[in-house]
Amino acid sequence: MSKKITLLLTTLLCCITSFAQQKNTGDHWLQHANEVVHEQLSKAAAFYKPGLDPRSVNPDGTVKLVHLPDWTTGFFPGSLWLGYELSGDQLLAEKARSFTLALDSARNLTNTHDVGFIIYTSYGNAYRITRDKIYLPALSDGAKHLYARFNPKVGVIRSWDFPEWHYPVIIDNMMNLEYLYWAATALNMPAYAAAASTHAKTTKKNHYRPDYSSYHVVDYDPATGKVLKQATHQGLTDESSWSRGQAWGLYGFTMCYRHTRDPKFLVQAEHIAAFLMYHPRMPEDKVPAWDFDVHNALEKDLPAIKDASAAAIMASALLELSTYEKNAQPFVDYAEAILKTLSSDSYLAKPGENHFFILKHSVGAFLYDSEIDTPIDYADYYYLEALKRYRDIKHISKETK
Repeated sequence: MSKKITLLLTTLLCCITSFAQQKNTGDHWLQHANEVVHEQLSKAAAFYKPGLDPRSVNPDGTVKLVHLPDWTTGFFPGSLWLGYELSGDQLLAEKARSFTLALDSARNLTNTHDVGFIIYTSYGNAYRITRDKIYLPALSDGAKHLYARFNPKVGVIRSWDFPEWHYPVIIDNMMNLEYLYWAATALNMPAYAAAASTHAKTTKKNHYRPDYSSYHVVDYDPATGKVLKQATHQGLTDESSWSRGQAWGLYGFTMCYRHTRDPKFLVQAEHIAAFLMYHPRMPEDKVPAWDFDVHNALEKDLPAIKDASAAAIMASALLELSTYEKNAQPFVDYAEAILKTLSSDSYLAKPGENHFFILKHSVGAFLYDSEIDTPIDYADYYYLEALKRYRDIKHISKETK
């Protein structure tokens, strides 16, 4: 063999080795994240009991355990299902089934829109993954009760039954539309999809400002549909941009486009994405403070505590949005940057710590002194969903992750 050919082969081998090393280095964060996810979920599933789900951590260091009708009860079972998808661990699937079936009485809830969060994240994932018809009765009843909260005169699904409001609708409610879209097809109830689309169109009209930031709450006159008030409940002020609310909207309108292919929903999602991605107060690590405008309230001495839950929801939404875009890369890159941050030591728990939650540093409702700088179950859920979507987009298998 000539020296020239030998040199060429040696150079080629070095290039291949270098590429492989770069790939392994580049994927290390994802491999580490999956290992932590699997260990934390396995330990949590063994430690906690079905029907009493870990929601967050109290200021005294104890775990806040919740049961129905708390709006977050579906997230831990849902996380177990997503963990099963990420790992293929059959034991996680068995635990997910137990924690899901423990929520069976959720089918009787009629006084909240949160049946979408409660039932669809748990029973919805269970049925999607297993196709076991044992999950259908609860899914059917829950969807029926969610649809019953739709007022065609107002054009939206009522969120709360709190007496201080007339007919309140929160931006979070966009997330529950996925349940109705699914039920419309799976249960042959086209009226459900029509209600979901009407709700999204009304929300687009009344929740959003010219810069595509969102109000948290819009209160309507139930008799006429007139907007009575645009306000907040968890944000800094009525006119501020509560970070998780902006992420809910991005996720919701992206999902609505998936189910309807209505270009207006896609354009709305793109505008919300731009508001978030290019916001001048988005931190370098891409995990926003609990409200984008907390920096304007220095006279109140309010800290700009980060909210990992908002970042996780945003990452998952951007990954889905990327699949509908001709130029998908900016959305994938931004979501990847978020996931790398959340998978770093700054946010990702060490195995066996953090009361077996996966992420640290989320904020529930700052102004109510509720769940500040704590792990929260829905942050874990949307982080796992984002990891799964990232893996699917990158075509990374369980075996090579």
